[in-house]
Formats: sequence, structure tokens, C-alpha cells
Amino acid sequence: MVIPLTNNNDHRREEHDKILKDVGLRMPDENTAHEMSELFKVLSDPTRLKILWTMKDGDICVCCISDILGMSVSAVSHQLKTLRQAHLVKTRRDGRNIYYSLDDHHVRTLLDITLEHMRE
Repeated sequence: MVIPLTNNNDHRREEHDKILKDVGLRMPDENTAHEMSELFKVLSDPTRLKILWTMKDGDICVCCISDILGMSVSAVSHQLKTLRQAHLVKTRRDGRNIYYSLDDHHVRTLLDITLEHMRE
């Protein structure tokens, strides 16, 4: 049995086709790419990042966030609304007080990875 030698260009073409197929399968669809872009827009604001950072260790009230960042309660509340709409923070009511926290561990991971990347 004789195995024909493949042309070097044929090998490159097969490799190229495999890359196109693999990347195509992993590529987010148009709607998902748009949603990801919107999330990064929300995260692009330094104030919102600082607000998220205040929640890294757990629940916090608007008054505390306001004091930490030196902002008015209404300004913090406005930013929290945007963060809630982006599903980055969640709320918990305790009597008359509302406490904010990161929506899930993925938000903490985003913050940690971003900081790690910036420090490299």
C-alpha cells in the first residue's frame, strides 16, 4: 500500500479550515456579542467599578458606599440602578434598609481578573 505524500499547501488548507471551524463554533452569536458589549459599557465607568469594589467582601448599604466614595446618596443610587439593570448587583431588604451585594461570584471574578491583568 502506497500512501501519497500530501502537498504542503493541502496541509495548510486543512489546518486553516480546522481553525475556521473551531473558532466559528466558539464565537458568540450576534445577540450574545451585543449583550457582552453592553456589559463592558457598564463596567467602563470608574465610579461603577469603585461601587462594585465596595461589595467585594459582602453586603453594603447606600450610605456606606456614599461615605466611602465621597458621593451623594442620590448619585450612588443612580449608579446602583444601572448596575442592577446589568445584573451585576442584587439587593436585600432588612427592615427599612436595603443592602447591595455582587450578583454572583462571576462579578467578583471579573473584578479580580481585570485588576490582575492591569498589574501585569
